[in-house]
Amino acid sequence: MENLYLDDSPIAYYIDNTECKEWLVFFHAAFVDHRMFEKQFDYFSGKYNLLAIDILGHGNSIHAKKGDNIEMMSEWTNRILQKHDISAAHFVGVSLGSVFIQDFANKYENKVLSLSCFGGYDINNFDAARQKANSKSQMKMMLKALFSIKWFSKANKKIAAYTSEAQTAFYNLNIRFKKSSFRYLSGLQKLVNKYPKKQRRYELSVGCGEHDMPAEIEIVNEWAEYENCDKTIFKGAGHCVNMDVPQEFNICLETFLRKCRGEKLRLKQIKATAELSR
Repeated sequence: MENLYLDDSPIAYYIDNTECKEWLVFFHAAFVDHRMFEKQFDYFSGKYNLLAIDILGHGNSIHAKKGDNIEMMSEWTNRILQKHDISAAHFVGVSLGSVFIQDFANKYENKVLSLSCFGGYDINNFDAARQKANSKSQMKMMLKALFSIKWFSKANKKIAAYTSEAQTAFYNLNIRFKKSSFRYLSGLQKLVNKYPKKQRRYELSVGCGEHDMPAEIEIVNEWAEYENCDKTIFKGAGHCVNMDVPQEFNICLETFLRKCRGEKLRLKQIKATAELSR
């Protein structure tokens, strides 16, 4: 994938443009970067145009200037889409990444063909008690990082992944995360429950691994029920399902994207029929 930078921003992004009709945009989990999706890039290259973005403070998106903050990710993402004439795309987010693709959808709904959120939660309908517990858990992990990124990465890999292969891959990415980048994550709470819950105009898929935290599995089950959307609990996987069971994840995502394409075609046919009957 081609490594590019967005002008007048700290954001690094990566593109594989094979001149397919539709775009897939990937947002990674916290403390790693776009490379967590390497097996997805291999699988979907040639089937979709691919775009992956390093979140502020992660990967190569680290050269920030005064005033840059995590709340600007949606604006930067929109500028990347405009720069490459991408009118709309399918968005895929894992853990932290699912927060940013939802925030983007809140602000630029007409540019979203679908959302696929794994290991995440509904940012427009997140229970205050769970939000507090989540913040408390994050603070404990951050304290470990203040002492040692290596210690933090060793503990984090067991939370993030279930298989030994995925844990090793996650660790090798996490170890490069800089302590100074924690300051950007403090702005995440400003994205939660900022917009009212409303009916979506695009398809939604949610999921997590069967070995993820019980609270996350409960959140995903509840989310899928009140949204009446696609849901997948991946066997043999933890939090970062795309790394634990990449083949199963790829097939699941591809099936969902085909469903979205079929639904879009069906709506076009209904609209055309309605116009003819006037």
